Amino acid sequence: MNQLARGTVATRLPARDLDRARRFYCEVLSLDPVDERPGGLLYRCGTTEFALFASSGGSPGTFTQMGWAVEDLDEIMRELRARGVRFEEVDVPGLRTKDGVAEIEGNYPSKGFTGERAAWFRDSEGNLLGIGQPTR
Repeated sequence: MNQLARGTVATRLPARDLDRARRFYCEVLSLDPVDERPGGLLYRCGTTEFALFASSGGSPGTFTQMGWAVEDLDEIMRELRARGVRFEEVDVPGLRTKDGVAEIEGNYPSKGFTGERAAWFRDSEGNLLGIGQPTR
C-alpha cells in the first residue's frame, strides 16, 4: 500500500518572527497553539493541523498557501475586518474580487458543490491565506 496515501498532510508556514506570528494567530484569528517546540508552533482546526516555523526566508505570498472552508464567509470577513484584516483584491483572467470576495464557478477540490465564494488575506509574515464558502 502507498504510505503517502495513508499518511496525514499538514501545512507548514514560514515565520520570520515567530512571536509576531503567534500574536497575529491568537489576537486576529483567535487560534492558540496546541503544541510548541523551539522554533515552531502547532495549531489544530477541526481534524487538520498546521504549523508555523521560524525561518530566515519568507513566503513569496504569490499563491494561496493555506485555506479554510467556512459556513458563512460574510460573517467571518466581518469579524476579521473588525480585527484589522485587509482582504486582497484580485483582478486576473478568470478571477476577480468585489469587496474582497470572488465568486468562483466550480469547486476545487470537487466535493459535490457547484462553486465557491472565496477571499484572501495575509498573515503577519506575508503568507497568503484563503477562506472559502462552498455554494450549491
